[in-house]
Amino acid sequence: MAVQTFEVNEDEEGMRLDRWFKRRMPMLSLSHLNKIVRTGEVRVDGSRVKTATRLAKGQSIRVPPLKLPAQVAPAQVVSPADLDTLKSIIVFEDRDLLVLNKPFGLALQGGSGTTRHIDAMLAAMPNERGDRPVLVHRLDRDTSGVLLAAKTRRVAAELGEVFRSRQARKIYWALVEGVPKPAQGRISLYLAKGDGLGDARSTRRGETRGSLEKMRVVAHGHEDARHSVTYYAIVDKVPPRLAWLSLKPVTGRTHQLRAHAEAIGHPVIGDPKYGRTAAAVTHRNDPMRMIPEGIERKLHLLARRLVLPHPRGGTLDVTAPLPPHMQHTFDMFGFDPERFDPIENAPG
Repeated sequence: MAVQTFEVNEDEEGMRLDRWFKRRMPMLSLSHLNKIVRTGEVRVDGSRVKTATRLAKGQSIRVPPLKLPAQVAPAQVVSPADLDTLKSIIVFEDRDLLVLNKPFGLALQGGSGTTRHIDAMLAAMPNERGDRPVLVHRLDRDTSGVLLAAKTRRVAAELGEVFRSRQARKIYWALVEGVPKPAQGRISLYLAKGDGLGDARSTRRGETRGSLEKMRVVAHGHEDARHSVTYYAIVDKVPPRLAWLSLKPVTGRTHQLRAHAEAIGHPVIGDPKYGRTAAAVTHRNDPMRMIPEGIERKLHLLARRLVLPHPRGGTLDVTAPLPPHMQHTFDMFGFDPERFDPIENAPG
């Protein structure tokens, strides 16, 4: 292999030199990289550098002759049917973004016993440079709805900052047990992970034990406490059995909406971790509250809408339709998805 010269492209702007090598030459060992950088064999615009040097678009990187082991092509884990599934749930796409309508029960990433997941499907959709779309936020396995991916590392970093700075407006719909009072409110609690024992039922479904730690309400000052805030509003209801809530999370804690619903005494219907799933189960504090027969015991939680600044200007505003099991429940009670959503007026 002869001396090679590479130009830093737009997507590599701001990347550390060691990460650049990991991306461009994944078979190069870290010890070998450290050696050729230390001896000055690697140059950026003709100058000596360190592995932590940040790169700028258009810079020239000199790479000395390298003896790399042959790279073994990864096994193809995505079937044509899975790729068809992925393509069928795309609700918006442009040169920078990919927005999916994630179905109930499809995991985002692999785990013990989980081989079919969105991350693997996205890996089978590289662009012309070999870069694959990157998920920029998360949904629980059983939550349906809007899921955003970036097509380049640069866009992923920009969107990550949008979420961290709370510029993204997220609206969720949920059907919950009983009817909360008041009809609109703010839930402000400190949450921490549970005892880590997980849920045997869900573990058998292939989720990792760590992802299943139940969040619990703790006092301010607890060493693991993280503040969480959600605004909610009742859109429609069938007293005293259930209510359709619209929720606007201000923070983005693990299982936040599910934990908040349980904390106010109105868990999301079909929640195996924070609710009750037995048919027609009676609430311990309200003998009149019973989950009606005919409702599917699936999590009734939908990431309904996502609004945020588009990386190239303007606004991205996408909405997901009801998943089949929630549509069935809406039809049972005559709920109209076009009804005015009062959460639109909530802060955040």
